[in-house]
Formats: sequence, C-alpha cells, structure tokens
Amino acid sequence: MANPADPQGVRGSAWAALALLTGLTATAHAQEQGLPLWELGVFAGGLSSPAYPASTERSTRALVLPTFIYRGEVFRSDRGGVGARLLRTEDTELDLGFAASLPASSQDIPARQGMTDLGTLIEFGPRLKGTLARPSAGSRLRYELPLRTVLEINNGVRTQGFALEPEIRYEVRDVGAGWRMSTSASLVLGDSRLNQYFYGVPADLATAQRPAYTAQAGLITTRLTVNASRSLGPDVRVFAFVRAESYAGSANTASPLYQQSTGTSAGLGLNWTLDRSAAKAAN
Repeated sequence: MANPADPQGVRGSAWAALALLTGLTATAHAQEQGLPLWELGVFAGGLSSPAYPASTERSTRALVLPTFIYRGEVFRSDRGGVGARLLRTEDTELDLGFAASLPASSQDIPARQGMTDLGTLIEFGPRLKGTLARPSAGSRLRYELPLRTVLEINNGVRTQGFALEPEIRYEVRDVGAGWRMSTSASLVLGDSRLNQYFYGVPADLATAQRPAYTAQAGLITTRLTVNASRSLGPDVRVFAFVRAESYAGSANTASPLYQQSTGTSAGLGLNWTLDRSAAKAAN
C-alpha cells in the first residue's frame, strides 16, 4: 500500500510506522487547487513508539517505501489517506477510509511472552469529515468521525472488532519559513472484541504473573498530536510529529497487559517525489 492510510489507528508502533507515510502529511490542506492527479515517490522515515497502547516496551522502526498519491474524483490516495469519496460539499465529506498497521511480535514484549503475536491490521469503514470554522485564510478547524472494522492478517484473516476514533484538528497552512502545522485531539474506542485482542488473557495462557482477563468495550487511549511539514524544494518534503497519549480512564486498566498510564511517540520522515502527472486533480 503506497502512501497508505490515515493517521489514525488502534496500535502503538504498529500504526505509527504507516502513519509516517500519511499522518504527517495531514498538515496539507485538501482544498488546495492545481495539484497533480498523481505523484510517484519514495518515503524514508523513522519513529519511536510504545509497542501497543499502555505497553512499557518501545519499538523503533526505520522505513524506506515507495509512495503513490492519486487524487481522483472518487478513489483517492492522497495526503488525507486512502479511501473512496462518497459525498463532498464545501465543508463536509463522507468517504470509505482505510488504515493499516504493521505486526508486533509477542516475543519482544515481556508481558506477552507465550501469547499470540499481534498481526497486521487492516481497518476500513465510513468516515465523516468536515470543517467547523476557518479562523483565517490559512487555517481551519476540522473534525473526523471514522468507524472502522478491524481485520487481522496472521496465518489467515479474521475479524477483530470495531474501532471508533473521533478527532478534532486545527490546521495552519503557513506558520513561517514555509512550515505547515496541525494540532489534534482524539479518542480511540474499541468494542469488547478489539479490546480483548489487545488486553485479554485467555485462561490457557494465564500465568502467576499474568492472570486470566476478559477485556471490556470502551476507551483505549486519548491522544494529543502535533504534526509539522515543510517543502525543501519542488520535489522534497520533510515531516515530523510528536504524540502524547493518556491511557488513564481506559476501559481495561485492570488487565495485566496494561502497564502504564501515559506514552509518547515521535517520528521524522522525508518524501521525495520522482514523477508527477501533467494533468491536474479536479479536487
């Protein structure tokens, strides 16, 4: 998946690696005119993040991947994510959004030793996006309401529940020296099946240090994220993000896999555009 998914996702390091490909580009405004219909490039980046929400273990990843942006009237793979646009007005958009995440090995997480690995997750579902206000010509206040089915790929494909991730974002087009920035606050909520995937401990995998636990539906994490990006030329753009997460008040603080109440993530990436279409997107 090139320039794949949405910045949102339910995993820690698992979603964050792919978030570098598109989550950091969310500072660009979708309403810009005159953008190419498609762009082909290469992305390189690195990040550090908790292994999963409320884990004390961290994961550091470096990636070099091809990227493809397509700004079609219906199907789009752009700076806002991958999806099929169903409805669009000046201030509101409804689409089918997609997100993806990388796997995590339980062998590398002491609290999950002997448990099943966390597989690759594919998330898809309807997403309502809209503009609440435009304080100035170069800024806007946005919201997103995505509801996604979560599928795990791990020796087969299986459903792992649903995730709801409401977000409020403030975007600024130019904060000086060509920088664009956005600040967002969001919640990640999961049904009982998704929370069981992260925090449940089956009886046959329980130990003296890790008692059996059945997870409950509800809050997974609260996030505050700052994204920044800047063009270094017509073909090169640099991105960075810092994210603080609070797991306090989540639905499964009693789980033996819940290990801390706060977490942080940070990443840096660079995208180099190799080719672009002469044709322009219709927006």
